Order: sequence, then structure tokens, then C-alpha cells
Amino acid sequence: MFVGRDRELQKLEKAYNGDSFEFAVFYGRRRVGKTTLIRQFLRGKDSIYYVAIEGTAQDNLEGLSKALLIQTAPGITAPVFRDFEALLDYIDQICQTRRLILVIDEYPYLAASCPAISSMLQSHIDQCWKDSRLFLILCGSSMSFMENQVLGYKSPLYGRRTSQFRIQPFTYFESRAMLSGFSDIEQAVLYGVTGGVPEYLSRIRPDRSLDDNIVQLFFDENGRLFEEPSNLLKQELREPATYQSIISAIAGGASRLNEIAARTGLETSGCSNQLSSLISIGLVRKETPVTESPSSRRTLYRLTDNMFLFWYRFVRPNLNAIVSGMGEPLYDTAVKPALDNFMGGIFEEICRQYLYLPRIYPSLPFSLGNIRRWWGTNPTKKCQEEIDLMSVQGHSALFCECKWRNEAVGSDTVEKLLERSELFSYPDKWHILFSKSGFQDAVYHRYGENPHIRLISFEEMNEE
Repeated sequence: MFVGRDRELQKLEKAYNGDSFEFAVFYGRRRVGKTTLIRQFLRGKDSIYYVAIEGTAQDNLEGLSKALLIQTAPGITAPVFRDFEALLDYIDQICQTRRLILVIDEYPYLAASCPAISSMLQSHIDQCWKDSRLFLILCGSSMSFMENQVLGYKSPLYGRRTSQFRIQPFTYFESRAMLSGFSDIEQAVLYGVTGGVPEYLSRIRPDRSLDDNIVQLFFDENGRLFEEPSNLLKQELREPATYQSIISAIAGGASRLNEIAARTGLETSGCSNQLSSLISIGLVRKETPVTESPSSRRTLYRLTDNMFLFWYRFVRPNLNAIVSGMGEPLYDTAVKPALDNFMGGIFEEICRQYLYLPRIYPSLPFSLGNIRRWWGTNPTKKCQEEIDLMSVQGHSALFCECKWRNEAVGSDTVEKLLERSELFSYPDKWHILFSKSGFQDAVYHRYGENPHIRLISFEEMNEE
């Protein structure tokens, strides 16, 4: 069953119907659904689809030749093209009068086997394809390669693409279509532990409970996600051991460079370089307070992939116990009681996604720009303060508190958010409180009529 990606499909269909040359670049982490999206787009269309392999140039030449000739000359036994130039010349001939989609998936493997291929493609785009009906799609899972060697200004292909699609995991609200049969809260937890990655979501069985699904995926040595993060790192990085330690440190609560370096035993400079590598492949992000520029020294590091966060917090430290057959009791005694704490950060992300929903965004008091965390010093109390989500636009500011707790939020939580907002001098202030378990009656009585304060329960967030 194909779910979601409506905006991407609409954009692709519009480009396809233009009937002129198109060059689309797809990239995103593995398992995120790039190939599934492309195949959905190709349905009913004249297309050639080739998945490059880790091998020699001759291996890929033979594979691409076969894929091309099966589609364009069916029933004819034809030899492999003598080289890639001859293969591209053949495409020159057939794409002038024929609307044809050519997809090369795992393009980084082809480029590794034939380093000149990007220059060859650039030459054919400039000399022939730009005036043809060819729809070229290059797709890859290596984020750094696709951003630098395909989209980057030093790439021969720079400036040739007509569209690009960085395919992200599903949001919580998109994930729900794959989690029918579970309660709203269970859907949120399953979204959190899988990171919204469609392939992982597809492994969840509706005939099993929330706990059984998590145990079967993570805490069984034969589980689909038992070794997944480790295997993904091995595919992306040459020496993953140190990176594993860095990710573990961040998952364990270290967020500043000196903290991460201290926990891993690395020099600060070396740790910084390896963090940059993790950022380039999309596993780590740098955060600065929303009121400061990205170049601010007040930088924190967080994992972007919530499945990695869950795995490195709960699975990696307990690999021996899981292999010994103790995965289920480990989950029951050590992991399940900690899920609400784990979901705190996930809920902040879900609340941010909620604010961008098409049915919600127009109702907000002003057009939000960046929405992210703020942290800093309270000069009066001389202590550190945090605001879960904050957005600033001109003289207006929005302050949000996100509570994933099993009890209804009381007035003290509202007062704390109002007090923290007083640290800022924006004349137009708005406040939203999100709560998993709703709000006490006293909160509605005291703040329910205040137009500058909105109280949103998780139940309300899930209303269509």
C-alpha cells in the first residue's frame, strides 16, 4: 500500500506533463522511501529503471545496457554497449521524439565505478538532452555525495537539475495512516521509536500490541531493527567505531562539544570533525537558540533520527542481554518505564509539526518562520531557562510548552511559560501549551478565555 508523498507526486506529475527535458535529483537516508516514491511515479509511464551496484564500471555498463534495451528494443537480443559514451549516444537518438523517463538509482555506486559519468551526463544534457523530451532522475542514499557531487557547485552537473527532492521520514501525522488500529498515544510512541521511516513503520504488525512490536523489532536478536543503525553506519562511514561512541554520547544526554569529547575520550578538534561528518550524512544537527544566528557559539548537538536516538539509548548498551535472550524482560523493567521520558523530545517535534499543518497554520496569530528551542540565562534568577518551541517574526513572538505527562497540566506550568516569555521585550506575545493528558479545570477557568493563550490537548491535535 502506497501512503503519503502527495506533494512530491503532484510536483513530479506537473513536470512530466510539461513534456520537455527534466532532471530531478532524489536523495535522503536509506529506507526513507525514495525508491517507492519513484516507482509510484513511474506507474503507467514509458520508463527505464536501473539500480547501480557496487562493482566495476563494466558491471554497471552491462546492467544499464540491459535495462535500457529491454525497454526500448524488446525482443531484440542486443550486445552490451561498448562504453558509456555509446550508451548515452543511443539515448540521444530515442529521447527526441519519445517521452522517456530514465532513472538511475543508487547513483553514487555508478559514479564510484565510473568517475567520469557525471561529466558525460553534463555533456549530453548541454548538447542534446536539454532540447529533448527526456526525464532524467538520479537517486542516492549517500547524503554527502548527492549534495556535494551532484548538487554542489563543484559538480559537473551543477545548475542542470530542474528539481530536487530531499525525501524526509514521515511526520507523525503522515505516519498515522500506517498505524491504524493503535491508539493515538501508541501511534505517537511507534512514530518515535521508528523515526517515521516508512520501511520501519511497514514492519509494525497491527495484530500485536505496542509492547510486542517494540520487543520484536528491537529487543530480539533476529528483529528487523536490532542491528539496523550499526549496519547503516557501516555503509556510510569507513571507520564507524568512533562515530558509534559519539552518537551514544549524544543519545545519553551530552549535547555540547566539550561534553561529547569528554565522554568519548576524543580531542575536541577530532570530535568536531567527526560531528561534521555525522551532520553531512544527516544523523546529527547543530542547534542554536532561535533568537541567535546559526553561527552562534551557543551550539548544541542533537540526533536528527529518533530511531537512532532510541537504539543508542536503549538497545546498544544492552546488546549482550538481548543476545542472551533477555530482551523482553529488559524491555519490561528498564525500557518501558522510561518511554515517557524518551517521548518528551519526540512530543516537541510532533507539536512543531502540528503548527505547520495546512489546517492549523492559517489560524496562528502570525506567519511563523523558524520554530525551534530557546535556552539562555534568566538574569533575575541567575539560572538557565528553556522554552520548548519559540518563533519570532518582527515584533511578534510565540512561546510554546510541550508536556508529555500522564497527568493533566496545572496552572503552575502556564505561569512558568508566561514568566519565561517576560525575558523578551517583544510587544506582541502569544502562548500555546500542548499536553498529552489535557489540562486541569482550573487552567481552563483561569486562562481559557485569554486570546493570547491557547490550550491544546493531544486529543485535539489528532482531530481531523
